[in-house]
Amino acid sequence: MTSSFLRKFRIGFSAVVLICFIFVFADFKSLIPQKYINYLLYLQFIPSLLKYIDLKTMAAGGFIFVLLLTLLSGRTYCSFLCPLGIGQDLFSRMGGKVKRKFRRFGYKKPFTIIRYSLLALTIGTGIIWGIYAVTLLDPYSIFGRFMTYFGKPVVLLVNNFLAWVFGKFDAYTFHNIEIKGFSMFAYILPVVFFLLVGILSFIKGRLYCNMICPVGTLLGLISKISLFRIKFSESKCTRCGRCSIGCKSSCIDFLNYNIDVSRCVDCFNCINTCPEKAISYGLLSSKHPEQVTDESKRKFVAGSILMLLGISLGVKGQEKKSVPVPKKESTVKEPRTSPVCPPGSGSIADFTEHCTACSLCITACPNNVLQPSVKQYGIAGLMQPVMDYHKSFCTYNCTICTEICPTNALKPLVLEAKKLTQIGKVNFIKDNCIVKTEKTACGACSEACPTKAVYMIPYEGNLLIPETDQDICIGCGHCEFACPVTPYKSIFVDGNPIHMAAKKPKNDQSEITTPVEFPF
Repeated sequence: MTSSFLRKFRIGFSAVVLICFIFVFADFKSLIPQKYINYLLYLQFIPSLLKYIDLKTMAAGGFIFVLLLTLLSGRTYCSFLCPLGIGQDLFSRMGGKVKRKFRRFGYKKPFTIIRYSLLALTIGTGIIWGIYAVTLLDPYSIFGRFMTYFGKPVVLLVNNFLAWVFGKFDAYTFHNIEIKGFSMFAYILPVVFFLLVGILSFIKGRLYCNMICPVGTLLGLISKISLFRIKFSESKCTRCGRCSIGCKSSCIDFLNYNIDVSRCVDCFNCINTCPEKAISYGLLSSKHPEQVTDESKRKFVAGSILMLLGISLGVKGQEKKSVPVPKKESTVKEPRTSPVCPPGSGSIADFTEHCTACSLCITACPNNVLQPSVKQYGIAGLMQPVMDYHKSFCTYNCTICTEICPTNALKPLVLEAKKLTQIGKVNFIKDNCIVKTEKTACGACSEACPTKAVYMIPYEGNLLIPETDQDICIGCGHCEFACPVTPYKSIFVDGNPIHMAAKKPKNDQSEITTPVEFPF
């Protein structure tokens, strides 16, 4: 096919996909139902692969569809379905608008050693060490981190500006949303990859996809035996070089009538620029000897795919009360032994093994309790979500993070099961509590606790002081967030390395809804 329709269809389709992904990560009002988000994430290669390895069910086999699509049509995934790849096309186009020479690519030899070394390193570390390298280089996760740390705050800024403007006219269509940032160290990795991917795509087109990205390298290897591909018609070609100059993958050697299909992302720009219609996209023909694929290569790639597929590895809403303000800082540091990982993860070891740090759960969390880890899980868990109860708390009636995770690092939990999943245990430090240090009545922790694992007992005179019951505590962090003392809390949740089952509360009337201003 030599029609320009292919390029127009690619642009339209990829634009819709990119807009959908942007909306998923920037949706601060939770307008999109979870099932539609899961449909969108089904075809993301690395999340789908990890979910398949964990569940071993075809319901999580979206990556198999991507492999079959690549065998059929080449690397169409990279141009049609990968949000980072589509974003690179956008940056590349912006680069051409800024300086025209950025749109003049030309043929370049492939970075073969770098490409396959990084692919081997990613697979090797994944088998031996875990998915740390995958977390760093997975294109979906890179895009997700960028949207969470930079894209969503921009959307909130626009929303707040509109809320301010409309408010001047007594129109309240928009509401001001608080923008909560993360630890400064959490921004290092997203900034580095934003600069790396952004600059490479701005100046060199798809160089990141064809030099660093392990998914692109793997799919490029498979595309060598694809049935449909870009090909030359030597009788029509005048060797004008327009196709090579416009190829953002720098894979067209027009002098030798050769196209490196392992790097071609099927953007169809070359078809659109060729005045003689000498380049087309269609079924591989055996008439051209330069396009015949060596049988040994077919067997090697097919064997690799088969090997890959065989891998077996609650309180009701409260009335406002005055919260006592401590007059002096607490002195006893919280003796934490383990971080708190989200519900549905089962254990820290399982979670860090399967999570790619795409940050979708972080951006979807309605309470912003999920924060990117810096050192809580160690270097292998960098940027993976961790509960931070100094910033917020895990809503008792919420399971959004378990429903939205694309890799099954957070397994789906029904609400009743989540309410009895103990992700951590409450601990009380009496020497930090203002009831003891300042002889002031408080009780914020007890009022906030949905299971009544924290309750008040007589202390001195008319004062009451907290007491805890770890058996019914689920580690939601309501109490820790509510505690007014700083910098160290008088009550805190220590994470369970392996999640446990909590006993059912004696008073099972805890249907907590998130108050507008928590805790009081």
